[in-house]
Amino acid sequence: MTRRAEPLRVAAPRPAVRWKGAVSLVLAAAFGLVAMSWPLLTVPGGALTETTSGPWLFALLLPLVTAVVLLQLTDGGLDARAVAMLGVLSAVVAAVRPFGAGAAGVETVFFLLILGGRVFGPGFGFILGCTGLFASALLTGGVGPWLPYQMLAAAFVSLGAGLLPGTPDTRSGRATELAVLAVYAAFSSLLYGLLANMSFWPFAITQGSLAYVPGGGLDENLPRLIAYSLATSLGWDIGRAVTTVVLVALTGPLLLRVMRRAARRANWV
Repeated sequence: MTRRAEPLRVAAPRPAVRWKGAVSLVLAAAFGLVAMSWPLLTVPGGALTETTSGPWLFALLLPLVTAVVLLQLTDGGLDARAVAMLGVLSAVVAAVRPFGAGAAGVETVFFLLILGGRVFGPGFGFILGCTGLFASALLTGGVGPWLPYQMLAAAFVSLGAGLLPGTPDTRSGRATELAVLAVYAAFSSLLYGLLANMSFWPFAITQGSLAYVPGGGLDENLPRLIAYSLATSLGWDIGRAVTTVVLVALTGPLLLRVMRRAARRANWV
């Protein structure tokens, strides 16, 4: 008697992102990217200027981020159980951040953002990046003009983890998933540093090959931003990448299993 092959199992379901929530998420992400990268987009006579772009764009971004949360709640993307999980993970991010205060690039929060976004999806991850960094800033006293940049950069890190392709729930599939997450952890850690640098790079150096050129546009200012990051923050970015990769590799097998078990019990579809 032949035994039928069992169907290939996939990872636990994520909180659904309905079309309204997806539209608001895309708008918030796109608007946030413009708000962060305004130094690269300003050109003489353009709509974006050095004096108004950053503050006004961030002021307009807040309602969009709020709309993402509300639409996720009202459209079924986040229920009470998902909100509870969001609160728990945000609190954990805030609690573990003091253990990695950024010295030598040691950061202890990004592995949680990556694993949470991977399990619970891009919409959940985007919100988790914002709430996690905001809660940790309140706890550690890290509130300042750099905070919106850090929140959005972390939101993009967690959102990107939620957009990674799925893998089968097999031994080889889990090993592949962990390898993909480790590679993504290294890449996103470096990208986070580049995005966060834009909070002070236009004002840090007034002259020289690393200085921001007002109205220079993308072609002139992007190489300067990359050179500035290589010269000033690469050591911290590499440290963050190494820390995040190690923590993802060490805690990923257990935390992914625990989070997915919670998702199955919550019956997210």
